[in-house]
Formats: sequence, C-alpha cells, structure tokens
Amino acid sequence: MKEAITDMQAKKKLMIVTYGCQMNVYDSIKMADLMRPFGYEQTEQVSEADMVILNTCNIREKAAEKVYSELGRIKQFKDKKKANGNNMLIAVAGCVSQAEGDEIFKRAPFVDIVVGPQSFATLPELVTKIIRDHDKHAINLDFVSDSKFDALPEEAAPQGFSAFLTIQEGCDVFCKYCIVPYTRGAEFSRPVEQIYREANRLVEQGAKEITLLGQNVSAYHGISTEGEISLPKLIKILAKISGLERIRYTTSHPSDINEEFFEIHGSEPKLMPFLHLPVQSGSNKILKDMNRKYTREQYFYAIENLRKARPDLSFSSDFIVGYPGETDQDFEDTMDLVRHVNFAQSYSFKYSKRPGTPAAIMDNQVPERIKAERLAKLQELISFQQTEFNKNSIGLIMPVLFEKTGKYDGQYVGKTPYMQSVHVKSETNLIGKILDVKISELFSNSLAAELVKEDA
Repeated sequence: MKEAITDMQAKKKLMIVTYGCQMNVYDSIKMADLMRPFGYEQTEQVSEADMVILNTCNIREKAAEKVYSELGRIKQFKDKKKANGNNMLIAVAGCVSQAEGDEIFKRAPFVDIVVGPQSFATLPELVTKIIRDHDKHAINLDFVSDSKFDALPEEAAPQGFSAFLTIQEGCDVFCKYCIVPYTRGAEFSRPVEQIYREANRLVEQGAKEITLLGQNVSAYHGISTEGEISLPKLIKILAKISGLERIRYTTSHPSDINEEFFEIHGSEPKLMPFLHLPVQSGSNKILKDMNRKYTREQYFYAIENLRKARPDLSFSSDFIVGYPGETDQDFEDTMDLVRHVNFAQSYSFKYSKRPGTPAAIMDNQVPERIKAERLAKLQELISFQQTEFNKNSIGLIMPVLFEKTGKYDGQYVGKTPYMQSVHVKSETNLIGKILDVKISELFSNSLAAELVKEDA
C-alpha cells in the first residue's frame, strides 16, 4: 500500500486546518506524520494543496454548520484544480466527522474522506481507496483507541521547544451538556512505556516543555511494568528525562484531584505552577444537574490544598453560563466562586445545545438575552482578575521559555511558568532558551520584560 500511494502522491502538498482543543492540535501533528512517508509535505496555502484535512471540533455552537461553510469555500479551489486537470482530496476528521458521519457526504458530496478522532491512523488506507481503488467516498468512524497509538508512526517531525503529548483519550463522566463521550469514546490511557518513548523522542528533537493531554487527563491510569500508574506517578517518571525542563497537563477534572496531586505539585519543580481546572459552575444545584460529580465545597478543598502544597500555584478554569434551569442565585454562586478562587485566567461561554446530549432536550432553557447578560458580567470579573494577576507580575523575576520572534526586529516571545506571554528585546538569538527576565510592563495580551543577564 505504501508503494502505491508513494507512486501516485509523491511531492504533493497537504494542508491541515485545526479547530478546537490542544488534543486536536496533537492529532493534526500526527496526521501530518502519517502522510509524510507517502510524499505529502505541509502547506498553509489552500490554493496549492493536493489534500486538505479539516480536523474539526464539535464543542461550540453550530460547529457542524461552520465546517460545512468552510467546505464550501474549499470546494472552489477543488473545482479550479479539477478544471486544470488536477485533483484535490478533501477529508473531514475530528469530532464533527464522528457526530455527522455519512451525512457529510450527503450535504457535501465533494468530500472524499470522513474519519473519526479514534480512527485517523487509517488515513493512508482511506487515501488509497480513493486514489488506487477509485472509490467515490471512504469513511472510518471506528472506536479503536487501544490500537490507534500503536498504528501511529515512530518517525515524527519536531514539534518545537514546547510540545504536546496525548496520554489519555475519551471520557466516562458523561456531563449532560458534553458531546465528547459520544465522539471520543470511553476513557483510554496509553501505556507508560509508549508515553516515555515518545517523550524522549520529543526531547531529542529539541522540546524543553511537554504538555500532557487528555479529555480527562487527571483520570490517567496507564499500565507499566509495576502495574497501573496514576498521572502524578507518570509525571515523576517523565521528570527524570534529561533535557525536559517543564511539564504541564490539561484538561483535568476536579473530582480526580486528590492527595497524590497535592504532593506532586508540592514536590516536583519541573511541574509548572499553573493548572487548568474546569469548574463550569459555582452552584451545587447546577453542578448536580450537569452530572459533574463534585460540589463547590469539594472544588474549594482541591484549590486550597493545591495552594498549600505550592503557594505560587495559579489557576485557570472553564465556565458555562445559562445552563438549563440556572437561576439568578445559581449565577451569583458562580460569581462568588470566581471571587473566592481568584483565577489567573479563565474561559467562559454561553450554554449551547449539543444534539444528542441530555441537556439539549431539557425544558427549562435559559433565554438568550439572560445568558448574554450573565456572560458579560462574568467576563468582566474574569478580565479584572487576569489583569490584576498580570499587574502583580510587574517587578518579578521569572524564567521564560522563548519560542519565536516577535513583531519587531530583535524582539523575542516566550511564556512564563504561568502561561503568560512575554516579549523582550535582545541582540542575541533567544529562541529555545529558558532565561530569567524581569517583568517591566503590562499590555492587553502580553507582558514586556528585560533580560536579567543581557549576555545570556
């Protein structure tokens, strides 16, 4: 099969458009790795692409409609190529493909391939069906997470100085508003040895920071030679890799945060002092209705003990406003929780119906006007807290991992341990270095700083 695709597809261009979460970013990287041996080189220009993959996300409102709109735009380029005697393959991957299935071919018959987030490792075979076997359409939506990672190539392009590594997929919580269990399937944790090998490869390719990914990454329970390993134990293992300087993980679930997590945050210096811990609501009634499996008091307990273990630990979170049945008091409970925790940053959204989820058919939907008003109030508070957090960084010295050049000559951009974007001026190339800087100024989306040692 490899020879067949290579013969027909040598020196072709591949464009991947990624929507949604960091796990989709990781999946897109792996799709490019899969297709590279078959002659596909990446491009960012749709006009020169011989294959376009839309790696989709189904979390946000009207996600499918936005995908169909983008497909309509790409069709114009496919038609132009066809008029010139060339071909463009179009593939839809990710969670929208899992949710929509064959409907994509009905609404967009010019799409060649539909592949789910658990089955994208079969992309080369699906491409072969279209090119060699002349199938009109090819589809694979199987849930094969246990073999998906086994099928991914060992050879991979470098991700850079900050890399993603998926260690867990799927979710068994079944929050009533969430489509993930239906599109990503049941929880699956990759074996420890497999993760360790991939982490080593990333570091050998230059990564100094690795973010461990999972739909519910804190539920990780991978198998090792010593039996089942939790996420904190995995972090201890990975922290021993020489050259790996920073470790992060996302996205975690509050009900998983226990004494093991308190201990690892207090004892492992390579684990960054920034944790994304989605709470969604501050109301116990709404949390129960959402099936989140914890209370606001349990959330406070986790925050308090994490801060005891690591006093400089900062937090971000996710919030949904206007969930069915949310009253003014329920919303005020959320505002109270935000004031109590004091987040470094957070993400907030109006509740939107996801077809196929229990919350979508609830009778007590909150009017759009009220959702918009509540969201504006919450975002004002969140924005204030984020600005105050960044203001309090002015004058501090902290290490920054520099990853790219900035907008101006001699400007370099990196991030602090707290995920703040920082830019400095330097005559020396700083990319790939972790250097101490002194924060000097606050901008709307970044911080300005000066190198502590100019000759670093």
